[in-house]
Amino acid sequence: MARNVYRPPEQGRAGQVFDSVFLLLLVYLVLFMPLIFGLTGQATTTRVVENPTWEALGQNEVAAGQWEKLGFTPESASELITTRFDYVINPLSLLLTAVVILGYFLFVIRMSDKEYRDVIAERFDGDGRDGGGRR
Repeated sequence: MARNVYRPPEQGRAGQVFDSVFLLLLVYLVLFMPLIFGLTGQATTTRVVENPTWEALGQNEVAAGQWEKLGFTPESASELITTRFDYVINPLSLLLTAVVILGYFLFVIRMSDKEYRDVIAERFDGDGRDGGGRR
């Protein structure tokens, strides 16, 4: 008995372009949402240094040299060096993120299992549930 070679369905060029552009837009949207909704950089603290010197700012000679190569003086770099972000993690948001990621993972596993069974059923003329359809 001759076996048919399985050929997966092919996606057209327009579908590939659409998928690529759509995924790229989703990535940009997800990365820029914090900026769009103003969720970045709000919780900062700045330590005031009266007479900024590289030593007072906690910079060693190498770091000071790099700042100077970039055109900064102790006065102009003071705000950049002394501004600290407050990284507070909201447990509810963390839990929601974990649930969404876990849900997506389970969805992908379930869909992959369904497609795998469909391929087995198509390939071996079985239902995909009895070890490949051979009896």
